Amino acid sequence: MKEQPTICLKKLAEFLECAFSPEEEVKGVVNDILRLCSFENLSNLEVNKNGKYLMANKAALFRRGEVGDWKNHLTAEMSETLDRITEEKFHSVGLKF
Repeated sequence: MKEQPTICLKKLAEFLECAFSPEEEVKGVVNDILRLCSFENLSNLEVNKNGKYLMANKAALFRRGEVGDWKNHLTAEMSETLDRITEEKFHSVGLKF
């Protein structure tokens, strides 16, 4: 998704059965959506800087999504628990990790 966001957005739109029309693509709608949904845009919105949250601190809401960064946030025990839960939940559909 990070390497080819335009292609992924178009595939997602098709999956949701609301593909972009040729006119929308020419008008730049795909690029507008990518810009509006970008990490930089969302993390800099005023509400996300100064809004009130009932749960965690604001820094916990936005992560860059870098590969392997989970190691900086999860302990080995937390990782093992997450792996176990994932395997349990997806076992019935035949996915193996």
